[in-house]
Amino acid sequence: MANALVTSQIITNEVLRIAHNSSAFLGNTNTDYKDAWEKDLKPGQKISARAPVQFMHRDGETAAVQDITEHSVDVTLQPLLGLDFAIGSTELTTCVGSNGQVSKAFKDRYLKPAGLKLAALLDYRLGVVLKNGTHQIVGTPGTPPATFADLLQAGVPLDRMSVPRDGQRMAAIEPGANATIVAGLSGLFNNKEVLGEQYKTGVIKTGAGLDIAMSQNVPSHTVGPLGGAPLVNGANQGIINAGATDNPYAATTSLATDAWTAAAALRLNAGDTFTIANVFSVNPETKASTGVLQSFLVTAAVSSDGAGNATIICSPAIIAGGAYQNVTARPADNAALTITSGAANTTYTQNMVWHRDALTFVSPKQELPGGMDMAYQASMADEGGISLRFVRGFDIKENKFISRFDVLWGAAVTLPNFSVRRTN
Repeated sequence: MANALVTSQIITNEVLRIAHNSSAFLGNTNTDYKDAWEKDLKPGQKISARAPVQFMHRDGETAAVQDITEHSVDVTLQPLLGLDFAIGSTELTTCVGSNGQVSKAFKDRYLKPAGLKLAALLDYRLGVVLKNGTHQIVGTPGTPPATFADLLQAGVPLDRMSVPRDGQRMAAIEPGANATIVAGLSGLFNNKEVLGEQYKTGVIKTGAGLDIAMSQNVPSHTVGPLGGAPLVNGANQGIINAGATDNPYAATTSLATDAWTAAAALRLNAGDTFTIANVFSVNPETKASTGVLQSFLVTAAVSSDGAGNATIICSPAIIAGGAYQNVTARPADNAALTITSGAANTTYTQNMVWHRDALTFVSPKQELPGGMDMAYQASMADEGGISLRFVRGFDIKENKFISRFDVLWGAAVTLPNFSVRRTN
């Protein structure tokens, strides 16, 4: 059998490569918090991802010293994601070829299925995290994007929110929409280098500020039962700054509403979106109105009481002044809510468009146990940040070798304005 250390390195690196190259979301995340991963971390622990500070400006010579309000988002480490199987010594003797690389037969039989399984699970879970933290939504529910121009509409909210056009915007779209959109791109010019990269990665470089990846793992969303014609119940909800130098911040607002169907029942699911009459979004830098109603995300399931009253915990928080202002005004009493996520009890695929800084991903290294037949850990720190542990040991009871692959990971949406849902 090949040297155990060399064999474990080759196996780990090959599965890691397959998993990374098969993921639409994994390679397009913010991994700038690697320094926080170096310490020994366990599932359930949290890493704080600090969001950028925003400031108020002044006009004139007199300084207006303002309070600095910093905030961060917790990235919680999830339970270990892994898979396990038995490989005998006979199979391992043929896993490494004479060229020092994994043999094709061994890769196709064991490593490729393992890598693709891990990639699909991690890709799907990252997509769900991104969808569940994204309040901006475009498109008509039930109508998939049919042209590249349709898909580019998902980039409009990013432009309104001053999201950089720096080559780091990505779209993950479901297979049907991808087939239709890509067919319409066939007449566009691409140089040989770009085409070669597309064939290798499956990511289409459009030259229009948005790369496209087909993914069968894009998340879906089921709209709540709804019911009634909901209204804001009471004026002055949300936050407004108390003075010229006051910079309040909150992540969510508890919005009191009424006029739902007068029965105690579920109304909204987490992930539903809505707008409020006359509450418009603002440019994050100039604070000028975008002329577009602010979109809000329901962060937890909402039920009404017997009188049709319900409290919605929504994101972003309603902030009507200060450095973190995100709306033109707080909602008026009896302002109408419009549900934008779709029809009641209907499921829609959510194509995702985002800038890499929208989604923070962490994957700390894990402890390597001693006394194992094989144990190795590899990381693609520069490409997606995923760390993978491979351990092989002998099961004395069952008289066979057990192999396991483990990924410790966590993710959170740290810049919600940097992502958009393009409903199918």
